[in-house]
Amino acid sequence: MSQIHCLDLKRQHQSIKGEIFEAFEKVYENTAFSGGPFVEKFEKEFAAFCDTKQAIGLNNGTSALHLAMLALGIGAGDEVIIPANTFIATAWGVSHAGATPVFVDCAADTWQIDASKIEAKITKNTRAIIGVHLYGQPFDIDAVKAIADKHKLFLVEDAAQAQGALYNNKPVGGFAEMACFSFYPGKNLGACGEAGGVTTNNEAYATHLKSLRNHGCIVRYYHDEIGYNMRMGGLEGASLSVKLKYLGEWNNRRRDIAKQYQAKIKNAKITMQAQPAWANSIYHLFVVTVENKDAFVKHLEQNDIIPAFHYPVPCHLQKAYAHLGYKEGDFPNSEYLASHCVSLPMFAELTEEEVARVIDVINAY
Repeated sequence: MSQIHCLDLKRQHQSIKGEIFEAFEKVYENTAFSGGPFVEKFEKEFAAFCDTKQAIGLNNGTSALHLAMLALGIGAGDEVIIPANTFIATAWGVSHAGATPVFVDCAADTWQIDASKIEAKITKNTRAIIGVHLYGQPFDIDAVKAIADKHKLFLVEDAAQAQGALYNNKPVGGFAEMACFSFYPGKNLGACGEAGGVTTNNEAYATHLKSLRNHGCIVRYYHDEIGYNMRMGGLEGASLSVKLKYLGEWNNRRRDIAKQYQAKIKNAKITMQAQPAWANSIYHLFVVTVENKDAFVKHLEQNDIIPAFHYPVPCHLQKAYAHLGYKEGDFPNSEYLASHCVSLPMFAELTEEEVARVIDVINAY
């Protein structure tokens, strides 16, 4: 019996190999390896996909978060509120800008930032809130935006896992000052290499981001500010244009698999992420929690199902942030999730037989 992994990128890449290689050949013929026409083409396509005015291609999603903070003027002495339950890059963006991440617990059911806990964390130094569309499911944008507007704070969407997710039937990416995306190879829309981007409806932010990614210059060799080398590569841009054509189909297949998991996994020991009516997830990950995680994982592996773990240590308990003085017990929901979460197989190329096998094995636990 073959193993079923949490993710198998080879299947996707085999199905579009010819198109990808053809796109690479065009980049090669034009020697457009850093920025250039293939990145610009993808930027236009992705802005249209997200229904935003601008998309700015970058070298990865962490840079997207970093430059978004700089474009908002956030720096030393400032605080930015983020969920404790997220991938560490959400916090890195704040720290790289010289500001301090201030963590908030997640809700016990949706596992997203708990809007009811945000206001208690706002101080005179707070400048922004970053909400995370975790696992591909939008956070409660209206609730968080209302708080941001009330306190005159910037709102940023961390949409690293959410290319194509819908909030109240509208694509994520245009609800805040900016939205930050990762196109890491394992994402629903993943480059052949490292890549990221920012979407925005604010032309001034877009211009600033284009300067920051390119050594602080718009006109070559004239540097208006201290900038960075964070451009997207041409090969990455070309591969993303190919994949973007299939993203809707791939996302819908993930939704279909998720519906089967939600309807057919009947094991009372398993808890799934709550799905509010306003959120249409793309299920970048399908995460469950279980009390005896080790026993559950052993059961899966004995049946040739290989899970993954997103994320076993919450941000506030990472060694890198020990200096902020957080301790165990500060954010109980995030800590529970970290120690009990298991990511089930979830990718568009899973066969019906494999999905059924995962369900059967989990129900037998």
